[in-house]
Amino acid sequence: MLNGRIYRAAFVPLLFALAIAGFSLRAPAHSLSSTLAPDAFDGPRAFAELQSLAAKYPERRPGGAGDETLAAYVAQTLSGLSGSSSAGFSVHTRHLEAQTIDGKRTLTTVIARRPGITGGSPIVLLAHRDAARRGAAAELSGTAVLLELARVLAASETARTVIVVSTSGGSGGDAGALDFATHSGGAVDGAIVLGDLAGATAHKPFVVPFSAGLGSAPATLARTVSAALTREVGVDPGTPSTLGQLAHLTLPLAPGEQGQLIAHGIPAVLVQVSGERPPRANEAISATRLQNFGRAVLSSVYALDGNPNLSAAGGVGGEVETALPIQRKLLPAWALRLLLATLLLPPLLVLIDGFARSRRRRLAVGRRLQWVLACALPFLIAAFFTRLLGLTDAIAAPAGLMLAQALPSGAAALEAVFAPLFALVLAWLAWPALMRRLHLHPRADDDAAGLALLLVLLAIAILVWIFNPFMALLLVPALHLWLLLAQPDWRRSAGRTHRLRALAVVALGLLVPVLLAAFYARQLGFDPAQAIHASVLLFAGGYYGVPALILWCLTLGCLAAAVLVAIGSSPPLIAGPDSADGIPITVRGPMSYAGPGSLGGTESALRR
Repeated sequence: MLNGRIYRAAFVPLLFALAIAGFSLRAPAHSLSSTLAPDAFDGPRAFAELQSLAAKYPERRPGGAGDETLAAYVAQTLSGLSGSSSAGFSVHTRHLEAQTIDGKRTLTTVIARRPGITGGSPIVLLAHRDAARRGAAAELSGTAVLLELARVLAASETARTVIVVSTSGGSGGDAGALDFATHSGGAVDGAIVLGDLAGATAHKPFVVPFSAGLGSAPATLARTVSAALTREVGVDPGTPSTLGQLAHLTLPLAPGEQGQLIAHGIPAVLVQVSGERPPRANEAISATRLQNFGRAVLSSVYALDGNPNLSAAGGVGGEVETALPIQRKLLPAWALRLLLATLLLPPLLVLIDGFARSRRRRLAVGRRLQWVLACALPFLIAAFFTRLLGLTDAIAAPAGLMLAQALPSGAAALEAVFAPLFALVLAWLAWPALMRRLHLHPRADDDAAGLALLLVLLAIAILVWIFNPFMALLLVPALHLWLLLAQPDWRRSAGRTHRLRALAVVALGLLVPVLLAAFYARQLGFDPAQAIHASVLLFAGGYYGVPALILWCLTLGCLAAAVLVAIGSSPPLIAGPDSADGIPITVRGPMSYAGPGSLGGTESALRR
């Protein structure tokens, strides 16, 4: 049914797109620097305060008594800071109702502002206080360094306004950072999020630029902080790999509060010894490491304070970075969008031709399109049921990514996973009856099913490519491989192994999504059960909006339709007196059938 010559010819534009992409490579932005030495940072005092805070506030669940008492201490400490050249910090607190790892809680955000001597955009230093597990001294080191940096900056003059923010909700969902980002009240030149700065176990990269939306931190900001870490720590802080950055651009999942800040227009990076994942609750702490990382952050603040705005430094320094690093160059997002468009072109052209052929053969493609869309109904029911559980607090699901150490265990974990799964199973059990009610055949054993499946998948891929070209990469392999499912002669030519071969093609189309899931599980420390649990909580907490939720369900519906087409493949048909390649017989001779093919012919002629 599908024309292979059109498919092969449609790859020609890919060669031109590759040439254009090669000429589009550009050099990365330069880092900023300062001549001021960060000697004012008192590492021993910050480490002593860290030990004191960890002993006084071992329990810091978000919105709990320990978290709120620590918030009051931070506010009091910042209010008492003053310097010889200014009146110090003006401090105020915000209270918000938000979803956390413990359900809906009242959280407190402490915001301290110290005005600069110029009108430049402010610099933000942010750290969260809460923790999912008892103790978690390494996770509290960000707050200790935050207070020490505030003491240093209060006693000196800065060109820019400095905003110091202590949030809650960072143990899961990042509600405090999200609230600050939406109520920051103006442009921010750069934000440095302080995570684990004292842990004994190190995982690179130490500077995490990833966003909860499309893109990542501005290259100038990330390189400035990395350069400061190189000077003060004495080791290479590492950079995310090309595949790692491509994974985060394809499916934005950002651990750390910088993700919410970047997604809402605030340039930000996370500085953390443990890399993307938070430290263990019993992680040992190091005074030397806290001193070095604290000095590096102060050096970064000096560099940002003494230079033009990020948007002016390096041309595109203040914009969200969507380019892909390749060796020592950057491939712009528009070039990658062009490459993906040329990869979508062969399925597009061949499916247009296949649809025209199906109309001539009078295949019921319209009915099969309805059938493919109906395959998404069970997933839609389960997804909206899961979201309802999150809205009613039946599942404690924050609006952001919940990492492994914050995931509930025991009965709560089983309820969170099995309730949506049970809804999905019930929906699929009722699906055949619904198909009969809609006068649609539940089985996929005709030639129109594969074509209809690919038309829907192509429409989804084009829609996704418009809004996030990187995410369209998840669908490209399936779109090409599953073209075989629309070839009747291919599906019916394998004898007893035809179903296994068709299922293998379906599985190969899932290779990129499976590799992406494995990458995130490894980076974030999830085992398979935790990965499934965290995924359910993303849907329950509303991490994906309604349009994205519908697209996810339609894609899963296409997967279900592909499996049904694969297992519905039938053995080779023997032309009989009542059929010829699926076309109702309307021409007969005096003794028997006398339609097309009755006198023989080539296989290509029979397909037409």
